[in-house]
Amino acid sequence: MKIEYLGHACFRLDDELVIDPYKDGSVPGLPPLRATAMKVICSHGHADHSGVECVELVPGECGFEILEVPSFHDDANGALRGPNTIFVISKNGEKLVHLGDLGHFPNEEQLEAISNADYLLIPVGGYYTIDAEMAVKICEVAKPKCIIPMHYRTASSGYPEFAMVDEFLKLAEEKGIVDKVKVY
Repeated sequence: MKIEYLGHACFRLDDELVIDPYKDGSVPGLPPLRATAMKVICSHGHADHSGVECVELVPGECGFEILEVPSFHDDANGALRGPNTIFVISKNGEKLVHLGDLGHFPNEEQLEAISNADYLLIPVGGYYTIDAEMAVKICEVAKPKCIIPMHYRTASSGYPEFAMVDEFLKLAEEKGIVDKVKVY
């Protein structure tokens, strides 16, 4: 599976599927998004995850199987920021999980769906989503083969309220899982 990071929480898989495209101007410091794909999916309707107009759909059949797992964007059952969809995406025997803007520790059903993924794309910046500490706890329980942090601030982009990826990497090293982490 070819995974291409397009910024923030947006990824393109095998040039076929774009997940959580951001709208122009919705994420400080990121350039306008222009991508092509056969299909676009969004974890929720906030501007930094729902820029479907920034993706040109091209002909062809997307070869991914996509399971949608309902979750919440906060730890108050969606009362603060609404719902979130976790995507469990499969192709050719590989499993990728994109947690979107997950804002809580997954329940038993959600954990079952996301566990043992080949790739786990997980928010680590905190504030609007889980923070680095919660992300590491989820990774310890879900046991992915590869962890890809997303939804964090960099030196040149992201919301000022977000933590940088360094906090997550430090905690992942302390817990002995940093060797599974791939930062784009």
